[in-house]
Amino acid sequence: MASAALVMLMTPGLAFFYGGMVRVKSVLNMLMMNFICLAIVSVLWVLYGFGESFSNDAFSGLIGNFQHAGFADTWGKLAGFATAATDTTPAVPWPGSDGLPVLAFAMFQLMFAIITPALISGAIADRAKFWGWALFVVVWVTIVYFPVAHWVFSFDGFIGPDALGGWIANKLKALDFAGGTAVHINAGAAGLALAIVLGKRKGWPKDTGRPHNVPFVLLGAALLWFGWYGFNAGSALSAGDLAGVAFTNTTVATAAAALGWLLVEQLKFGKPTTLGAASGAVAGLVAITPACGFVTPLGSIAIGIIAGAVCALAVSLKYKLGFDDSLDVVGVHLVGGLVGTLLIGFFATTKVNSLGANGLFYGGGLGQLGKQAAAAFAVMGYSFILTLIIGFVIKAAGGFRVKEEDEVSGIDEAQHAESAYDFGQSVLGGHGGTGPGPLATAPKDRAALEGSKA
Repeated sequence: MASAALVMLMTPGLAFFYGGMVRVKSVLNMLMMNFICLAIVSVLWVLYGFGESFSNDAFSGLIGNFQHAGFADTWGKLAGFATAATDTTPAVPWPGSDGLPVLAFAMFQLMFAIITPALISGAIADRAKFWGWALFVVVWVTIVYFPVAHWVFSFDGFIGPDALGGWIANKLKALDFAGGTAVHINAGAAGLALAIVLGKRKGWPKDTGRPHNVPFVLLGAALLWFGWYGFNAGSALSAGDLAGVAFTNTTVATAAAALGWLLVEQLKFGKPTTLGAASGAVAGLVAITPACGFVTPLGSIAIGIIAGAVCALAVSLKYKLGFDDSLDVVGVHLVGGLVGTLLIGFFATTKVNSLGANGLFYGGGLGQLGKQAAAAFAVMGYSFILTLIIGFVIKAAGGFRVKEEDEVSGIDEAQHAESAYDFGQSVLGGHGGTGPGPLATAPKDRAALEGSKA
């Protein structure tokens, strides 16, 4: 439950990270696009999301049978088995977690379900209608995230000794410790699809503004890094050696990725940036997510450096390919998720996790790399195609992109009747309250202020 609380903190951390990067006139819209995911997905998770993701398999590893919809048959139940029982062999416990309450596991996984659609929001910053986005979240988690979570996270026997899970985890046997495929590749592919559906911002790429609050970005990155320990180490499902390895690998990969990104910036532009340090750290967190429980700390450093450098180069693809991914969801989450997922095929070792596999560098050949690639591209293709369909349907109904005049004047005022910053009262009245100061009613001063704003 402590890990679940840490992962919950990642969503407001992401809101700050994204909110600092957008223009001043759309920061509240971005914060709300993230925050609303907490409300929507929490309700859906109890109603049917957990049942769709983690109930006994209903059809060849593709979807759960909704047995646990409404959190039915979860009270007093224990989870934590790595293999299902058979007629001749008992269920094998997941190391250290065979006494895990099902409800505790359900709430931990809820936080993954919340942050995944929130990640997508950065791809369509500055131009999305709030209620159109809310509708998208409802539909997307229902037909994209919940099924993919079943594929990747639902292991045979985990919720109960006789339960069957998803095809990636149990049939393909690709490795994904904490969500490189289900969360990051999934969100990155969806972000690319929505960027195509909604089109480019007015004036892109020349006139879309710079990040309005870089300290917000760095604060958000720090909160994400902190919460990610629950995301990755918590996925060990117990406070043992595996959690310690995941915690260590998360730390060093993130640090290495920040350095890798800054090195690319120095070589390309001659200066390292604060935005680059924050983005590099997040790229490292993304890349180590699937690998943190299967690789050594030295392998994690290598993954981090590679991810930081590759993602720093990948963020420029949008200019070459002509899609407006506002906050680099594709370059960081899709590319970073692919890097981390594929590098498991090289760096994984059973010395770290006996339930894993050996990659190419540990005598395992290319077999595991092939499994990793199959899982990554299956999730990417499914998410991209389904998101395109969902996005175009909502757009055709007139509910997704704001009017051009609202985009120019400011989404915050148009969509929420608020602005993030209001310095007028303080300048005129000498205080920061909402009531008018003694000079606030002076027409001459008010006109002068409006002129200065213009």
